[in-house]
Amino acid sequence: MLLWIVPNVAPLLFLTLGCMVAFLLTFILLAAFKNALPKDGGRAFAVDGTLSQGKPRGAGMLFILVIAGCSLVFLPWSLERLFYVVLLLAAMLTGFLDDAAKSPWGEYKKGFFDLVISILTAITYVSFHGSVLNIALLEKQIEIPAPLYVVLGTLLVWTAINVTNCADGVDGLSATLAIISMLSFYFAASETLLPASDQSMVLIFVSSLLSYLWFNATPSILMMGDAGSRAMGLFLAILALQSRCPLLFIPFVLVLGLDGGLGLLKVSLLRFLKIKILTKVRTPLHDQARKNSGWSNTQTVFRFAILQIVVSLFMLALLRLI
Repeated sequence: MLLWIVPNVAPLLFLTLGCMVAFLLTFILLAAFKNALPKDGGRAFAVDGTLSQGKPRGAGMLFILVIAGCSLVFLPWSLERLFYVVLLLAAMLTGFLDDAAKSPWGEYKKGFFDLVISILTAITYVSFHGSVLNIALLEKQIEIPAPLYVVLGTLLVWTAINVTNCADGVDGLSATLAIISMLSFYFAASETLLPASDQSMVLIFVSSLLSYLWFNATPSILMMGDAGSRAMGLFLAILALQSRCPLLFIPFVLVLGLDGGLGLLKVSLLRFLKIKILTKVRTPLHDQARKNSGWSNTQTVFRFAILQIVVSLFMLALLRLI
């Protein structure tokens, strides 16, 4: 938006300024308002879940507001990105209202709002880009009927929101994995069709998350809550769609997806089909690592991050070889 006012200034300068502002403003807001955030009530069924009791949660509200503001101010104007920013704010707001509620929202209530946001995100993408699916490794394009693409896009977005939310259970884990996943899409941009504006928004998002991690590293003094995790998952899905190669979501968000997704699959199969799977595996997988394998929180974050880095580097190498 500032490029309208000073059009001769290089966009790179504004992006650099935007990243700096995102980092510093996130830091200032988290430091200033952390005690005004809702307090966590602890998680009865999570490993060491009681340790989070009383900590400020909902910090995602602050850093998502910063990311939205910096994206609108420091990046070139785009109607499509405006829609995505509004959807990010919607995901943040529904998550924050859940964080702040005296009684946590039920699964169906949260699932309904996630579904609405997912549908609107998929419709927005198809409206601007059509329904062509690129398969990067095969260098093929598949034309899919628009309604079917909306359905598949909705499934991708809904899954991304919920697996990211479920993986948010260890200090620093979900934000660290999200940063790696976002940068994976960023570095794959030359092999995909990820727009330059979305590449720039990745850097602003990462800058803000790095500032958040200052407070969330073990032992954390605050947590992002649903306000941050749901919006973070939505942004990862948007990157997958915008890359025009949505199947890249699988390798680039693999560890985050497995960590949160296996629990969703396990519960869904048991609840709706009465099918039991992974009966000896604790989910999310970070609880399996800490409880059954004896990993510390720090080991869990580092080892999960290393696994995602290895997978992402392997996929990036394959994309460059094609």
